[in-house]
Amino acid sequence: MTHPVKPHINSRFDSGNIEVVRAETTYDIRLRICKDSNADFFQWFHFRLAAPTASAVRIVIENAGECSYAEGWHGYQCAASHDRHDWFRIAATHYDGERLTIEFVMQQDSIWLAYFQPYSLERHFDLLARCAQKTDAQLVQLGNSVEGRSIDALRIGCAAPRNVWIIARQHPGESMAEWCAEGLLEALLDDADTEFGHIASEIRQRACIHIVPNMNPDGSTLGNLRSNAAGANLNREWRMPTIERSPEVLCVRQGMLDTGVDLFIDLHGDETLPYVFIDGSHMVPGYGERNLALQQGFLDDLSVASPDFQTAKGYADNRFDDELLTLASKWVAHQFNCVALTLEMPFKDNAKAPDARTGWSGARSKRLGALLLHPILAHLRRIMT
Repeated sequence: MTHPVKPHINSRFDSGNIEVVRAETTYDIRLRICKDSNADFFQWFHFRLAAPTASAVRIVIENAGECSYAEGWHGYQCAASHDRHDWFRIAATHYDGERLTIEFVMQQDSIWLAYFQPYSLERHFDLLARCAQKTDAQLVQLGNSVEGRSIDALRIGCAAPRNVWIIARQHPGESMAEWCAEGLLEALLDDADTEFGHIASEIRQRACIHIVPNMNPDGSTLGNLRSNAAGANLNREWRMPTIERSPEVLCVRQGMLDTGVDLFIDLHGDETLPYVFIDGSHMVPGYGERNLALQQGFLDDLSVASPDFQTAKGYADNRFDDELLTLASKWVAHQFNCVALTLEMPFKDNAKAPDARTGWSGARSKRLGALLLHPILAHLRRIMT
């Protein structure tokens, strides 16, 4: 008599997150997503399943309905990979209002499953080292995280008169933000006569671009969705950051105060909305007609540059009240009287331009990052005329 082989599930690695409730057979795997470190947020998951090829798999995430953005499970498809490079979506992903069920047949003996295509800390360091070799780039450690990991910025075009700051991954589970930052960096450092070479060269002549690819290395390593190691949501810490709770924000904010800011972009992902969109700072008191016009120009230029971007869907202007100036883009707009934007990408597919195999992906995030050079250059031209 042949007995079913017990599957093995492991998440003890960079950005891993899952709790095994029951896994005696591949067709009855019961899991729970773990909460962030010292916080109640949770939705990010990342684990490896090992089981024989051709096994029928049925995974039930039992606490999906209790997650921080449970509405985001509607229309969601799990991300998966056999080699951790090529990521695709599992079509048979279903949410019943309480549980998320993922069903498929094993094509190989192991598969990695995640909320979105991960961006590892090792890849982060490879990106920093690769970019730092370029003539116009400088790698600067601005400070340290709660657990002592470096908060690094790449400064590009350091002799230029203006300053553009771009940060990514305040919320560690939003790994598409760092994929986007990678695409932007690669295009910005393109010295060849290619699609972005001339654009990048002019940007570097006009502005010093300060890019922080990972604001939250502790949270991304620990498998958190939204918090750092102390349990802080960094995008609510900008008004009064502290060394104990949010040193990541404290050191980046000080870097901005040292240089000034002429344009700010904060890269994020949204669990619920299946669109790429920008949340501007037009609701910030004193933003002014000039910034309103410049912001609209940026949106218009990005709409032309990227077929993935749209302006019809997004956040309501009254979404934030007393906490408005605790958000990065709103604090920057108020502090520096400049255009400050939050760019959101989906965890799901992009309803404006769907891709049945990959949904929204790391590659599409990278492409969007590269195309950001067009509105950035147009903005610099406007403010420097």
